[in-house]
Amino acid sequence: MQLSFSRFALPQLERLRPLGLNPCRARQWAAVALGLGLGCPTFMPPAQAQLGISCGRTPEEVQEKSDLLRASLGGDRKSQRRYEDRVKDHQELLEDCRRKNWPQKQALWLRLYPCDVNPGVLDQVLDQAVNMGYNQVYVEVFYDGRVLIPQANNRTAWPSVLNQPGQENTDLFQVALEKGRERGLEMYAWMYTINFGYSYGQRGDRRNVIARNGRGQTSLDIVPGSTQTFVDPYNRQAMLDYFTLVQEVVKRRPDGVLFDYVRYPRGSGSASVVGGVKDLLVYGDASKSALINRATNSKGRELITRFIQKGYVGVGDLKELNKKYPLESEPLWQGRVAGTLGKAMSLKQQQQALQQELWLLSVAHAYQGVIDFLDMAARPVRQAGLPSGAVFFPGGNKPVGQTGFDSRLQPWDRFSPSLQWHPMAYSTCGTANCIVEEIQDVVNNAPPGVKIQPALAGAWGRSAYGNRPSLEQQMASLRSLSGSIQTVSHFAYSWQQPQNDTNRKFCKI
Repeated sequence: MQLSFSRFALPQLERLRPLGLNPCRARQWAAVALGLGLGCPTFMPPAQAQLGISCGRTPEEVQEKSDLLRASLGGDRKSQRRYEDRVKDHQELLEDCRRKNWPQKQALWLRLYPCDVNPGVLDQVLDQAVNMGYNQVYVEVFYDGRVLIPQANNRTAWPSVLNQPGQENTDLFQVALEKGRERGLEMYAWMYTINFGYSYGQRGDRRNVIARNGRGQTSLDIVPGSTQTFVDPYNRQAMLDYFTLVQEVVKRRPDGVLFDYVRYPRGSGSASVVGGVKDLLVYGDASKSALINRATNSKGRELITRFIQKGYVGVGDLKELNKKYPLESEPLWQGRVAGTLGKAMSLKQQQQALQQELWLLSVAHAYQGVIDFLDMAARPVRQAGLPSGAVFFPGGNKPVGQTGFDSRLQPWDRFSPSLQWHPMAYSTCGTANCIVEEIQDVVNNAPPGVKIQPALAGAWGRSAYGNRPSLEQQMASLRSLSGSIQTVSHFAYSWQQPQNDTNRKFCKI
């Protein structure tokens, strides 16, 4: 694919003035923490009701439904019928409320565990989503090197999440889809992308698939203690493995598919910035070969090769190439226009100009690998007529200093406009202002017609993880962008219901 460097200009942030906050429902945080739902009363003042918080059920309604579920699991048929009626009633109330209030779609990120096969567990989890006013759920189907595919027919390159004896044929994702739709929930698949997980990186037949930098390091080396294994997005085996996984997910007909980790890893400390070609994870065989093949003449090919090997090119390299290829006036590669090296330029000036161009070429090459891999991944989803989206950090594509870049190299501003864009606005500054700024940056730089669906991190009725504002505060501030945004998601169920999530994670089947 031809590269156009003008398209790699990264936007500057446009800061917004601080926006007001809405303290609605802070008094009910205890009910939320206990798993009793939002319970914001239906007689809220209209200004607060516009935030859509009233789409949650009251603690009394939540408790009644929970009691009926418990009784029905004990074999009480009357309670079973009443429980089904309540589920239907709450579905209709939720649909009506979300139609009338912003945001029209409010989504919750959810990870499933093996214990969710136990009777009533998924029912409870999805009931809680409805109780809190959510009408979309993003179910994680590929994470930490495991897939939510039944073990008996798992043809992917990863082990199954559910691998307990007797559960070989249980399709937990399919069950979740069915139960969610019974409650009126749109059920999306959410999956890691270029991060293939630790188990994949330990396979002897996949060692050459892993992304490496110019020092031979993988993501496991760059981020100490991490289990995240990032692959070379140019590697055809990686493409085939992931394409097969997406096909399996699409086969189950979710309401959409979201691609996360569409990027390179973020290193710690100084490794969070890439400032030279050897910092880039472009030294896998496939990526390195593709970078060299971006040359359009012999002089360009050899200069790229030397730049990759040494991390720089010198005046001596130019002298040698001029002797070796006397018929070629200057080195050329994709995106480079012939004649830019003026005759009046000294060899030192030429060397400086070419080294800078080679650095930009290498960064552009890393970006392009992410873009192409995402396009490949979304193809089966598009062919099935389902929506797909990309999850990204708004700051993942920013330049750092004079020549450096954020090591995640996440070119979200070049993602396809046919995708939903899900910016993860996770900044912390003590207020919601910096969160809105991140989303505003995406709105400002998105092509016309792109569906921007921000992801917020937090909990209802209380701050979370230090100075992260409550979701009430974040949603109140984000309301100023309601003309551009109709869907908002919240990370994650584990933050809303921490005790229940822990119980599900560590229980036994």
